[in-house]
Amino acid sequence: MTYLILPGLYGSGPDHWQSWWLETVPDSALVEQQDWDRPRLEAWRDRVAAAVEANPGAILVAHSLAVALVARLATWRPDLPVGGALLVAPADVDDATWTTPAGAAFGPMPLERLPFPALVVAAQNDPYVSFARAELFAGAWGAGLVDLGEAGHVNPDHGFGPWPDGVRLAERLAARRVAERDEDDRPIYKLSVTELLAQGYSI
Repeated sequence: MTYLILPGLYGSGPDHWQSWWLETVPDSALVEQQDWDRPRLEAWRDRVAAAVEANPGAILVAHSLAVALVARLATWRPDLPVGGALLVAPADVDDATWTTPAGAAFGPMPLERLPFPALVVAAQNDPYVSFARAELFAGAWGAGLVDLGEAGHVNPDHGFGPWPDGVRLAERLAARRVAERDEDDRPIYKLSVTELLAQGYSI
């Protein structure tokens, strides 16, 4: 099983949990973008598509702006053999109060069901997305939702260097476990990461 690491704007520095993941989790690979500081949707999307085609069944591990990238990729190429997606701290590209023109170009955020298993991991105090919006995204995408509480943008500024719980969540996706669904075929749980892992809920 391959994990494809997808950083957001400016990439992920050496203290970021995505960099730790690359160093410690076997079969992890960074999808390198040409310019981390000047994101271009089409160029970034094409590189991720090529990486997935080279690693069919891969789990996408996306942070921040890269979550919107994954959603846009899924609407453009629903046939891509993505095994699942861990979508952490989705940057709300439709929120004009913070997004840059380059970030806004990744919008509008798609709200169609994703064609692969997914889990949204969000915080109550993320400056780049309200928890209500993260919950809306998860519901629209048919994804589970994990509440990290006061975790900010889930980056080193909020203590997210090594993050073994994130790996465990991705392993759940890799195992293709299917969540209990409601009448609209959506996952019905909204739990903290500790509750999700401890209680044995499937994704």
